[in-house]
Amino acid sequence: MAGAAPHVMVLPFPAQGHVTPLMELSHRLVDHGFQVTFVCTEPIRKLLLDALRRNADDGEALDGIRLVSIPDGLADGDDRRDLCKFLDGISRCLPGYVEQLHHL
Repeated sequence: MAGAAPHVMVLPFPAQGHVTPLMELSHRLVDHGFQVTFVCTEPIRKLLLDALRRNADDGEALDGIRLVSIPDGLADGDDRRDLCKFLDGISRCLPGYVEQLHHL
C-alpha cells in the first residue's frame, strides 16, 4: 500500500511577480505527485482567479492545487501600494493564519 502523497504549502510574497512563478512551480509539483496548498492574500486570489478564468477554457487550471486565501491586514480602502502599510498589515496577519493552516 502506497503512502500518502507529500503535501507542500506554497506561500508567495503577495506580489504578482512572486505569485506567477510559484503557481507554475505548484503545477510542476502536482505533476510529480505532490498535494499543494497555495496560500495567497484575498486581493491576490481575486487577481489569480480572474487570470485563470481568462486563460483556461476547461476550468482545470487549479487541478490538484488547493487555493487558500488569507487577509492582508488592510481595510478595503487602504492603499496596497503603500509598502510600509502593506508590510505592517501582512506581518500582523500572516503568522496566525499560516499557523492555523499548518494544523489543518
